Amino acid sequence: MRTLSKPAGLPVMRPHADSQGDCLLARLLRDEPERASLAWPDGFEGGIAHRLDTGTSGAVAVARDPDDLAALRTLFAEHRLLKRYLLLVARDPGWDEHGTDAPIAHDPRRKGRVVVQRGRSTPHRGRWLPAETTFRRLDGALFEARMRTGVMHQIRAHAAFLGIPILGDRRYGGGPPPPGAPAGEGFHLHHVGFEGPDGLHTAPVPTPAWAQPRSTHTGA
Repeated sequence: MRTLSKPAGLPVMRPHADSQGDCLLARLLRDEPERASLAWPDGFEGGIAHRLDTGTSGAVAVARDPDDLAALRTLFAEHRLLKRYLLLVARDPGWDEHGTDAPIAHDPRRKGRVVVQRGRSTPHRGRWLPAETTFRRLDGALFEARMRTGVMHQIRAHAAFLGIPILGDRRYGGGPPPPGAPAGEGFHLHHVGFEGPDGLHTAPVPTPAWAQPRSTHTGA
């Protein structure tokens, strides 16, 4: 396994509207064209083992070969990988540590959005998926999130559910990006990486300026 650093604003896979558009996969195959000839399963082209939202920056794991990918997919499916994120929140919740295991499902009215189960009658589409996220304040508005599950928009939805929508995440109540935010950083979420059994872990990737403690930068 190797680790790529994805900038905010760059999709992991090719955009549906532009099959030749820039993405992490295109850059990977440009640098390692031999990967295109390997028998990767659909959705995991190039050996890319998981996705990040376009607006999220950070570590993306890439398998060495299809066997390596199969092993990684098993670890993801069995929730044996602990994933860590940094986020800047739009509102102070008045607490320093909190978590939720509320299930998540697709929003029945808005495509590309999910909802958190608030009760038995919460409107949703499809089945409820198990999801668990813990949050911890690091410094002011800078929080850390940890999870082993991996539902679409899990951190974004759970953060909003607990009263700490991610800064700039309009879809989940975080408001517009702050003035002066770098291009592509629509919301402030960064995947630090994951760790698993037998010492498996992603390599370090650069941390965005906004995710530095206030003692080392002057950002939001």
